[in-house]
Amino acid sequence: MNTLPKSADIVIIGGGVMGASAAYHLAKRGVKNILLLEKESHFGTGATGRCAGGVRYQFSTEVNVKLSMASLPMIERFKEELGQDVSYRKCGYLLVATNEKDEQEFKWNVALQNRLGVQTELLSGDEVRKRLPLMRFDDAIAGTFNQKDGTVDPNSVVMGYVNAAQKMGVIALTGAEVTGVTVGGGEVREVQTNLGTVETRMVLNAGGPWSSLIGTMAGIQIPVTPLRRQMFTTNPLKEVPEDFPFVIDFAKSLYYHREGEGLLIGMSNQNEKPGFDQNVDEDFELVNLETAIERMPLIERASRASHWAGLYEVTPDAHPIYGATEVKGFLLCTGFSGHGFMHGPISGKLMSEYILDGKFSSVDVSMLDLKRFAEGRLIKEYNVV
Repeated sequence: MNTLPKSADIVIIGGGVMGASAAYHLAKRGVKNILLLEKESHFGTGATGRCAGGVRYQFSTEVNVKLSMASLPMIERFKEELGQDVSYRKCGYLLVATNEKDEQEFKWNVALQNRLGVQTELLSGDEVRKRLPLMRFDDAIAGTFNQKDGTVDPNSVVMGYVNAAQKMGVIALTGAEVTGVTVGGGEVREVQTNLGTVETRMVLNAGGPWSSLIGTMAGIQIPVTPLRRQMFTTNPLKEVPEDFPFVIDFAKSLYYHREGEGLLIGMSNQNEKPGFDQNVDEDFELVNLETAIERMPLIERASRASHWAGLYEVTPDAHPIYGATEVKGFLLCTGFSGHGFMHGPISGKLMSEYILDGKFSSVDVSMLDLKRFAEGRLIKEYNVV
């Protein structure tokens, strides 16, 4: 079905992992008249399709750890539940601290994770060096490692949800860009798109980096900032073992993980200006490459296979925003600050609970509401890369 319906009970804006998961979980609960809109030509080609595909339990706040504890097992069960293989590779994340501030924070984080039942290990500098013989980590003073962390194929997750949702009657359209949201009497009335207008009383804004623009259409200020992040992959490197972990040089926001027979390497540009530019910054890519070679001299012999840039959707406290706004029927599931892909499965389920039951049951995320920014209830996440 490629035609826009005249009305829908729920319009979901954004066909990445959040929107796809929400559509699936709502349909699974019996909601019939759901419309999923994606402005790109394919689902999951926005922020979701441009991420590094990492999934981890290692966070610094209780709510983020609990989101991982609910979401990652859903990814493990994905093929069983939806019939779609998502290539979950449990290589483990190894976060490396090279200064005392990070070392202390790592100790707190591991204690928190262990208390919640997550089996993350605290490593010494020597243990880090022993596990990473291909890397130069003379300055490593501590590390954290969780074997269940790893990588997953983003496209498989999104399409698994979209295909299953469509089988249950969800109308899912690509090339459908939202151009306006009509509000009347303090509630949602309709959604305008390049394909026409849809009457609805409920909109779920799962627009990721573009969610603040969608909010503006409805007269709502959403503190989500788009921020470019980029990465590149190498040709095959036979020296890199199959069990090479997802390594993060924390102070440098530099990371490496296996991608096929080569490596995927990325690094956060601390001077990046907010915006929607998804072109690769070639100058910064050189900085990334030089920094990567310093840590792993082997990279000097590699050639680049591909490179791309995507957008983080950053909030002031690096936590997502779930639930209601001042406009009745206009709901949010956005602002994941680089952690959206891994928390997408549970987030879609949480939004189905909120819409149908009036509360979040699987994980209590009620404190992650839009009002917290005005009320000064920010909860800062330390483990942001």
